Amino acid sequence: MKAPDDLAQRFRELHRKGQPLLLANVWDAGSARVLESLGYEALATTSSGHAGTLGRHDGAVGRDESLDHCRDLVAATRLPVSADLEDCYAADAEGVAETIRLAREVGLAGCSIEDWAGGDAARIRPLDEAVARVGSAVAAAEGSLVLTARAENHLRGVDDLDDTIERLQAYAEAGADVVYAPGLADVDEIRRVVESVDAPVNVLCRPGAPTVAELAEIGVARISVGGAFYFAALGALVAAAREWKEKGTHDFWTAAIAGMQAGKPAFD
Repeated sequence: MKAPDDLAQRFRELHRKGQPLLLANVWDAGSARVLESLGYEALATTSSGHAGTLGRHDGAVGRDESLDHCRDLVAATRLPVSADLEDCYAADAEGVAETIRLAREVGLAGCSIEDWAGGDAARIRPLDEAVARVGSAVAAAEGSLVLTARAENHLRGVDDLDDTIERLQAYAEAGADVVYAPGLADVDEIRRVVESVDAPVNVLCRPGAPTVAELAEIGVARISVGGAFYFAALGALVAAAREWKEKGTHDFWTAAIAGMQAGKPAFD
């Protein structure tokens, strides 16, 4: 088994502009092992997918539960694992640093911090506050985690690309290894981000977004799917359950058998 620092270094090396890493988001040990068996080179958690497995909405999982979940995923795979740690479950920079230290102890290769403050005070944090939090995370990571800094504007109804770019530039200058503005789908806007920021850029795969080939052409270094794989699995469950309940047929067994066959080598 590789040491955490070795996994972090391997994860760092997989970020190549124009040759994007396909970072598959998983929600349990089984999905991690299946995706590893399919040849993915690194994995990430999904806060929405993990919350869904607990019967909750995104944002309703605390730090301890999240890190326990990360520990299980790290133990399940030989691949680097990066964690969606939301806002690091912390109101201040000191709390951010503590979360990062705990993330290192779990054995993660990377993690993210976003500039959205959830809870009762839901807001996008002012730039100076967000940069200070990124800097605190960078210092606590001590190079042993690949730190991704997220600008949440476009998921929160703030379609201000200039502000997004300013934020991502500031996060990179504060030491973030990767920058990420989930919600962007226009190829020209993504190109502007890539050309404006001196750090590898992650893009979220979503409806209407450019293809992997198109994102590679404009210099994207990483592409992730967020909770999409989890919700695709949930959608398959709903379709199978409705077929059986409403039609009394069982054509869903075709997909079930494919899943069983995929699980056999993955779980050996």
